[in-house]
Formats: sequence, C-alpha cells, structure tokens
Amino acid sequence: MRLLHEQNIENIALGAAVLGTGGGGDPYIGMLMAKKAIRDYGPVELYTLDELDDDDLIVPTAMMGAPTVMVEKMPNGDDIINAFQAVGKFIGKPIRATMSIEAGGMNSVVPIYLAARLRLPMVDCDGMGRAFPELQMVTHTIYGIDATPMAMSDERGNTVLMETVSNQWTETFARSVTVDMGAMAMIALYAATVRELKESAIIGTMSKAEIIGETIRSARVNEVDPVKTVRESVGGFEVFKGKISDVERRTEAGFAKGDAFMEGIDEYAGQRLQLSFQNEHLMVRIDGEPRVTVPDLIAVLDIDTGEPITTESMRYGYRVAVIGIPCDPKWRTPKGLALVGPGYFGYDDVEYVPVETRYR
Repeated sequence: MRLLHEQNIENIALGAAVLGTGGGGDPYIGMLMAKKAIRDYGPVELYTLDELDDDDLIVPTAMMGAPTVMVEKMPNGDDIINAFQAVGKFIGKPIRATMSIEAGGMNSVVPIYLAARLRLPMVDCDGMGRAFPELQMVTHTIYGIDATPMAMSDERGNTVLMETVSNQWTETFARSVTVDMGAMAMIALYAATVRELKESAIIGTMSKAEIIGETIRSARVNEVDPVKTVRESVGGFEVFKGKISDVERRTEAGFAKGDAFMEGIDEYAGQRLQLSFQNEHLMVRIDGEPRVTVPDLIAVLDIDTGEPITTESMRYGYRVAVIGIPCDPKWRTPKGLALVGPGYFGYDDVEYVPVETRYR
C-alpha cells in the first residue's frame, strides 16, 4: 500500500492520457477534482490486489459519454458519489474499495476523487489497460463478470439503477440514458471480488500511468526528446510525424466520432495519415493502408512537449507524433478480438495485425 498525494495525481492523469488513446475524458478536469478532494480529505490509499482479502468487493467508478461535451458540461462531484452509493445500497454488502475501469485521462482520476471523498482505498488495476468507447469492452466481460447492477447519475441529482441480461444490453440502455442526461453521466458498475479481479483485471495500471507521467515531465525538465522518451517507456513504435490538416468531428449517440487527417513532415513528408476515432483512436491509415488498429493503443503526442492530445482537443495546425503501443495480451485472444477488434467497429475488411509485427 502507498499513499497518493497531489503530485501523484498529476503524473497519473498525464500518463493515463497517453494510455487512454485519445479518450476517457479531459485529464485536466479530473485532475483538478482529485487534487481538490485530496486537499480537503487527505491522501488516498492505493492497494495491490494481493494486499486485500479475496472476498473483498470492489466497485469501479467512471464517467460515461462524449468527451467533447465535458468542455462545457462539468460534473459536480456529488454525481459520482450518488452512483457509487446506489450500487452499494442495491448489493447490500460493504464495498471495500474502488478502482478505475479504464486508463483514460478523466477516468483514471475519477475513482481517486471518490476514494478521497468517501475515505475508501483504491486498487492498482483497471479493466482495459487503455480506454475503449463502450461499456462491455472490458476484460471483466471476457471472464464473465456482469456489468450490472449499474448506477448512473447526473449533475442535477437524477440517479438510474439498472439490471440487464448481458453487458452488451447494459451498453445499449446506458447509452440512451447518457444521452438523456446531456451526453455525459457518472457511473458505478462491474462489482467484483478481489478473487475475480486477480484473474480478469489488468494489473498495475495506475502505477504504469504514473511512471509514464513522470517520464514526460522529466523529459521536459532535462530538455530531451519527450516523444522518444515516452515511446521507449511504453515499448511503443513511431508510426508518423505530421501536422493536423483537418478534423471531422461529430457527437452522435453519446459518442464523439470522426476522423483526423495529417500531412507528413520530416521523413514522413509526402505521406498522409487518416486517424479514425469513436471517443478513442481506433485506426491509423497511411496513404489508405491500415497501419495500426484496435485493440493496440494509438497515442497522439505533441511533438515539442510529449503532451497527449485527446480526440476533443485535436486542432488544425498541431504538430504531432503518432505512436502505436502493444495492447495487453488478454485483448489478443479470440474473445478479446471479438469484443474490441477491427471487425466490431465496422472494419470488416481489416485484419488485426499486432503493431510490433508491422514495425519491429
């Protein structure tokens, strides 16, 4: 067990924004919420799964919806508390700790905010090792863990509790509720025991995000290439360097969907990249040819600072580097690829090829 203080939060939010592949919400907003909660209520205890009892119950907390909406529509803090407590009341058993369901910018630190407010521990793991756009896209689903009971709350005080017959149906119903709540809601779901998480979860995600964040900050201070430093720290591969020439973005059915286009610079001059996203980056094509696809991670970084650029913050003229990062092996299994592979997102003509196979 170790304590998370304000400096830890800054590094976790920054590193998780890299792992979040453009999604998971604006890390800055979540970071401010978590830091304020720690100032008011004290540091948060971060445990490994091995430090807890196998029968302890863990309930993840997160934000759901289109990240673009959060530019204007802010959570109020009580909404995530309401969702978490509604699940606990329904289950009728003590909840030992919370955890992040994904390594997204906002969603890496929302659980820290809740843990500080309620004086609960947090567990060093998540359900993706990155971020994905739909609720069923977690390793919990691969291992048969139910998403429900799930609670959703908004900033007005509305709370919805649901039970469904499958995690896919949870996504379907929850997406409709999210739209009614203004395209953003705070959620609690996927209650699981420590025993179940030891098999199903991605272990050590919070610590990994913190190390990545520290790496970026250190690179800036020491005036070394931050993109190269990040790429080496995550075992990733440089895919492209270019200038964003156009972004086609729309909010649709509770998602931020679209494509970004980049014109190559330096050794990539004369090449054109298309980056498709649905909250998260899904596919990189260079001159029309697929180069990196889900479930591998696609990170877009500012060339000069190494700062990860989320889908909602991509703008014309940004000079960026695109790196591909191998996903967790759980996603490369038949069940994992059926859940989050290119075919699920409509790329039926694209075969998944591990990023290291293309670039090693």
